[in-house]
Amino acid sequence: MSSRLFKRTKILATIGPATNSAEMIESIIMAGVNGCRLNCSHGSNEERDQQIKWIRAAAAKKGRSVAILQDLQGPKIRLGELKDNHLDLKAGDEMILESKDFEHDGGLTVPVQYNLAEKVAVGEPIFLFDGKIKSEVVEISSDTAIKVKVLNDGFVMSKKGLNLPETDFGGDILTPKDLADIEYGANCDYDYVSLSFVQSATDIVKLKQLLLSLGSTAKVIAKIETKKAIESEKNLEEIVKAADGIMVARGDMAVEAGAEVVPIVQRELIALCRKHAKLCIVATQMMASMVDELEPTRAEVSDVATAVVQGADAVMLSDETANGKYPLETVKEMKKVILFTQNHSRIAPIKRDIEKMGIYDAISAAAARLAEDIEADIMICQTATGATAMKMAGERPNLPIVTVTYNARVANQLALIYANSAFMRPYAKNSGYNLGLELKESGYLLTKEGEKDLTAVIVSGKDNKVGTDTIKIRKI
Repeated sequence: MSSRLFKRTKILATIGPATNSAEMIESIIMAGVNGCRLNCSHGSNEERDQQIKWIRAAAAKKGRSVAILQDLQGPKIRLGELKDNHLDLKAGDEMILESKDFEHDGGLTVPVQYNLAEKVAVGEPIFLFDGKIKSEVVEISSDTAIKVKVLNDGFVMSKKGLNLPETDFGGDILTPKDLADIEYGANCDYDYVSLSFVQSATDIVKLKQLLLSLGSTAKVIAKIETKKAIESEKNLEEIVKAADGIMVARGDMAVEAGAEVVPIVQRELIALCRKHAKLCIVATQMMASMVDELEPTRAEVSDVATAVVQGADAVMLSDETANGKYPLETVKEMKKVILFTQNHSRIAPIKRDIEKMGIYDAISAAAARLAEDIEADIMICQTATGATAMKMAGERPNLPIVTVTYNARVANQLALIYANSAFMRPYAKNSGYNLGLELKESGYLLTKEGEKDLTAVIVSGKDNKVGTDTIKIRKI
């Protein structure tokens, strides 16, 4: 197979008004989208039910697995409705943020959709409107209100978010809305659930336990966007180990921790995810200019290429596909950047402690090295849980991984994993070889020019009850 045509870094696209139709969802999936993000901050459950049906239908038409991610809103604190949707502020103004439901009269007592009085302390900073307004807590006015001093001139609008980088939410990051969305989503066809404003590994464990109690098989993505999450390398690694994957949520992280830390944290998170065989998604403003323009900026192209070179599993589109004028064109441009980058730049191997390497890690690493050494065309993985396929992907091989599993949820989850193209087939001892033969005959897998057969490295177990223990080289 020509790996030059196979996109190893995946594309996760947010579904919104710009893509809220069966036709648009099918178009972006056909163009290269591997996963769809449904944002619980917007829309209704009924809309998401319909979107899930459209996504599954489009995936079936393409004959490929596509992941669906439920993105919880989390304690995203927002202002309430403001009079005329606008409030001018001056440096030195003292503003009351009140959690009671009331009609704003245009003054400096402003409704907010969260009781900050229970969480903040005097002296802590609060950023409003994505950091455009800086303020500091000067008083806890009552059980439901706080007073802040505005530090710069500007304005705010209705429903704009607040960031509290120094505030300790004490593990209380699942809001009543989140709990309702989790309960409803447990009965929906979600492959991943992403948790916003994670501060510690405990937050992940609590969500996993809740999902398990509700019978959900979705995996958990930790969104890294708070100052507390990245305050120490140990805490960050513990979060990665506890989660099934990470989203580098660069927008809120820039406001909470400072824009200058984002590139370094991104690199560290990708390396940690590779080390522990976890999914890593790089998100926010990847191609933001294409919300309004037909072409990305050179800086955006470089940003996507950097994520590919660093070894991210997936790059995410937000407003570009949710609200942009050119969602389909954006997907196509992103795919072009991914393909060109991967075909002209190799990903550096990660350092591993050989003495601490487990059996399955060793098998996956050996298979990847073997495939490279013999210049194989493809790696094929037979897996029940997806664990072996993820470990193989962690080696970041410069060739495709075709994965076969009998579990539909696993196949969908693997759709976002680096280099994986997952297919669901009934279990058979030779299901990997059989799938390779099927894909070759269909024209999906192509031989090298002048060659009759594909060289495949197949990783499998002896039977369905035993873990991965076998590496084979086969001509297909």
